[in-house]
Amino acid sequence: MPYIDGFIAAVPTGNREAYLEHATIMAAVMKEFGAIRSVECWGDDVPEGKLTSFPMAVKAEPGETVVFAWVVWPSKAVRDSGWERMMQDPRMQPGAHPMPFDGKRLIYGGFEMVLDL
Repeated sequence: MPYIDGFIAAVPTGNREAYLEHATIMAAVMKEFGAIRSVECWGDDVPEGKLTSFPMAVKAEPGETVVFAWVVWPSKAVRDSGWERMMQDPRMQPGAHPMPFDGKRLIYGGFEMVLDL
C-alpha cells in the first residue's frame, strides 16, 4: 500500500508563484528519489475555527493562505530511503531553494494509507 507524506503551511498570498516554483522543484527532487505523485493545493475555502482549524494549526496571519500538500510514495521503505538520499542532495541543503514561507510553522508527517476507494 502506498505511503503518504502530508504538509500544511501558511504562505504569504503574494508568494503564490514563488511557492509554486519551489514546490515544482521539490516535487521533481522527490520523484527522482522514488515518489510517484506530488499534489499541491492552494487554500480557497479554509474557515477559521473556534477550537481547531487549518489556519490555527499553522498560525496563519493576515495576508497568508493555507496550503495543503501531499506526496505519494510506493511504500514507507521507498519513502524512508528517498528522504535519506534527498537530505544528502546539494539541492536540499539550506539556502539552495529557500522556502517562500515560514518553515517553522510548516506541519508535516508520514501516514500509512489504510483506505483508498
